[in-house]
Amino acid sequence: MKINYEQRFWEIDFVRGIAIIMMILFHLLYDLNFFNIYKINLYSGYFLLFAYIGGTIFISLVGISLSLSYSRIKRTFSKKQILFKNLLRGLKILGLGMIITLASWLYLKQGFIIFGVLHCIGLSIILSYPFLRLRYLNLFFGIILILCGVILKNYIFNFYWLIWLGFTPYTFYTVDYYPLLPWFGAVLVGLFLGNTFYPNYKRKIIIKDFSSIAPLRILIFLGRNSLIIYLLHQPILIGILYLFLL
Repeated sequence: MKINYEQRFWEIDFVRGIAIIMMILFHLLYDLNFFNIYKINLYSGYFLLFAYIGGTIFISLVGISLSLSYSRIKRTFSKKQILFKNLLRGLKILGLGMIITLASWLYLKQGFIIFGVLHCIGLSIILSYPFLRLRYLNLFFGIILILCGVILKNYIFNFYWLIWLGFTPYTFYTVDYYPLLPWFGAVLVGLFLGNTFYPNYKRKIIIKDFSSIAPLRILIFLGRNSLIIYLLHQPILIGILYLFLL
């Protein structure tokens, strides 16, 4: 049977759309809190759990997408070409992350984003190359990295140069922080899921197509355009707050 490498798996875009909605809702609450419109503690309890669940879904889907991308190109691209493709893609997203760093520094000053979700995704894409072919080892390494990240959260360090890895300094504060430990572990788990349930770009489990249902189409659209939505949603939210609430 000929495989259609141009098709998209609607369920992946759908789940990513859910993660985008969760992210937008959390950032809306953050903006309301930041502008003293509605004070709420977002860094403990259910709200923190909500943020972690949304982030875990979003980052894990990066690994699944890397698996699908590798399945599409591995027969026609050489190893060097695949490495170069991942490098360019990762550097592009990492560059967007640096723009977010600059914008947040100009806007926030204190708490500006040093290593946020785009920085993590960009560097993870670059680092993922040796893991693209792996399956159960990705699950093993992913769990190990996640556990390392959980353990690191219990310690404070007196240096800054490993912030990107998860070594948090005593005075460190940022509004968006996704270090490689544990989040690269989530990417590897996503690679395991992609290589397990979508080997060679074929869905291994039977899923009925609900993509024509109107509410789901909206989420699928959001999932397919997640990067541009991530870049634009905060300026839009802040603009709306300025117009109607401030």
